[in-house]
Amino acid sequence: MVLSMTGYGSSVATYKDKKIHVEVKSLNSKSLDLSLRMAPSYREHEMDIRQMVASEVVRGKVDFALWIEKDAASTVTPINPAAVKAYYEQIRSMVEDGGIPEPQDYFTTILRLPDVILHNEPESLDDEEWVVAQSVISEALRQLSEFRRQEGAALEKKFNEKVSNIANYLKHIEEFEQERVEKIKGRLRENLQQIPEAKYDNNRLEQELIYYIEKLDISEEKQRLANHLDYFRQTMADSPGQGKKLGFIAQEMGREINTTGSKSNHAEMQNLVVMMKDELEQIKEQVLNVL
Repeated sequence: MVLSMTGYGSSVATYKDKKIHVEVKSLNSKSLDLSLRMAPSYREHEMDIRQMVASEVVRGKVDFALWIEKDAASTVTPINPAAVKAYYEQIRSMVEDGGIPEPQDYFTTILRLPDVILHNEPESLDDEEWVVAQSVISEALRQLSEFRRQEGAALEKKFNEKVSNIANYLKHIEEFEQERVEKIKGRLRENLQQIPEAKYDNNRLEQELIYYIEKLDISEEKQRLANHLDYFRQTMADSPGQGKKLGFIAQEMGREINTTGSKSNHAEMQNLVVMMKDELEQIKEQVLNVL
């Protein structure tokens, strides 16, 4: 089963006068690269959140965000009415007793004085809210995993298509092998005939031809490539998390295709090798996104 490293998940839940939002996004990476952004009150649970994300995501570049949305009424900065009243009475007394001009706007003046605006106390995270937050995080991670499964299924379909194309090209190569051998023999004999004074033993020539053709034989390369194609399919069917292994198999496939191309010495065969390389290159590009 193939899983993609690309994914997205989000969730939200209401707790008292606030909404808890979680959003998580992931892209491909060689290892787990986790970036966390969260409301200050959740910092004490940062390690817990990291463990939850790491156990589900395993590998990838992950952006995790948790923020709190409060009702408008709860976000209004409170005013100290006792302080406002005390300041007002003091100012009125100073105006009456000292002949000081009365302020045109009492509220503007008083709101600028110390202790009139109350500072919100830092919020603390209670156990009930943390339980709700954990369920929100779990749901966002579940959505992320489902997204990865869907993307992985599309990748697996594409890989099977590309592997089948390479296997078909490999079969077509066999059609030209006997023709290639005859062409090599004929070309060598023609070259010898262009040297009238050359004398050679036909038996020895046949031996040399056999030796030369054996050096250009691609039977082993074909067999190894076929084995790699089967192993690639088998690995995709295994448990998730085989992305690196698939990458290594693709590298081995590339070695066999390159060797086949260098030994082919035949135009049609080399064209087929180029098409195999094109299919393999597309596999290599996409396998980087496999978990």
